Amino acid sequence: MDDKQYLQSLISQGEHQQQDFKYKVQDAIKLAKSVSAFANTDGGRLLIGVRDDGNISGVRSEEEIYMMHAAAYKYCKPEAKIGFETLHANGRTVVIATVPPAKRKPVYALDHKGARTAYVRIKDENIVASPVYLEIWRQDAMAQSMMHYTDTEQRLMEVMRDNPSTTLNRIVGLSRQGRHHVIGTLARLIRYGVVNVEYVDMKFLFSLA
Repeated sequence: MDDKQYLQSLISQGEHQQQDFKYKVQDAIKLAKSVSAFANTDGGRLLIGVRDDGNISGVRSEEEIYMMHAAAYKYCKPEAKIGFETLHANGRTVVIATVPPAKRKPVYALDHKGARTAYVRIKDENIVASPVYLEIWRQDAMAQSMMHYTDTEQRLMEVMRDNPSTTLNRIVGLSRQGRHHVIGTLARLIRYGVVNVEYVDMKFLFSLA
């Protein structure tokens, strides 16, 4: 399979949770959002020089790779790993930037003022991570291995049983527990497969598995 055939096979998949098209790279800070999202989820690749409709526009590979390096190493904290592959088709160059899932999460993207935001990749979108995701990653880093069911866990499970697909704010209100405590409990329940989280209509919704 030559470069053109391989590239067309990737483009035919469209944009999805592990693939994104970029017409060109103009802002390393915006690109850092994609790097953060891939690193915090299942990893993925950016096809730089491919339009949203799948047409190959091509890039100047050295300039694009420089911008990607800046996104991964300057505007992501901690630095994200990234690999590059250059393909040629129809007299044009496409850069494939591959981001593996981070071993330690979250990877934050920085804005112009240095403020940190963690993103996750859901379908073909980069979404600001829910505070529950941040707590899941914190607990994962601590390697907590035991789950205790207390009145707190039971109360949250009752709330979700009576109110399927519920937002974090609603769970906090209905359970009458502190927000920080609810976030920690939800994170534990998700890690142990008791609760599911999904993203619907621009909201994270929590429900019993």
